Amino acid sequence: MWDEATLNMLVQGVVETLYMTIASTAFGYIIGMPIGILLVTSAKDGIRPCAWLFKTLDVIVNITRSIPFLILLVAVMPFTKTIVGTSIGSTATIVPLTLSAAPFIARLVESSIKEVDKGIIEAAQSMGASNFKIIYKVMLPEAKPSLIVGSAIASTTILGYSAMAGFVAGGGLGTIAINYGFYRYEKELMFVTVALLVIIVQVMQAIGMKAAGISDKRK
Repeated sequence: MWDEATLNMLVQGVVETLYMTIASTAFGYIIGMPIGILLVTSAKDGIRPCAWLFKTLDVIVNITRSIPFLILLVAVMPFTKTIVGTSIGSTATIVPLTLSAAPFIARLVESSIKEVDKGIIEAAQSMGASNFKIIYKVMLPEAKPSLIVGSAIASTTILGYSAMAGFVAGGGLGTIAINYGFYRYEKELMFVTVALLVIIVQVMQAIGMKAAGISDKRK
């Protein structure tokens, strides 16, 4: 069982899983972070209240977060094929992973920024700082430790979603676990893939927590 071909397959599975997770997290933040910032700034107690914008974004985020990943994965297959030319494989899985991650990340970003002391924001406003400067010079720097922790949570959640994509040949360790551990009843291979996923999650969490501790100016 543990021949060179199997080991190469596991290595490729790890590489594909990391590729999907990192790429989806990056694209998720490109979409989700601006939405999270807008949710904070347009809220009733935000620096630029806008009821219709907040309500619209809030509803969109709530609806998209409510869709189970496997259902979303299947539902967007035509869109995925249009974007990347195929609906299977690790690259194709990045599309639904990003769509699923973006609203989750938006909530994480919103929660992190809301933790910033309002007194600091009010002080910046009293000195005449523009909304843009308040966001990028005050809110985001002050929320950095929480944002980093949130990124660790987001990446490990996306990693779990990538494993679920194995049911539709999404690539990575999930596909190995399904094709060999589930369909072929190779339990040892299933346990190995699970162990590898656990190790990756632990490493990601450790890196995130370490980075958050380093960036925390209060320590």
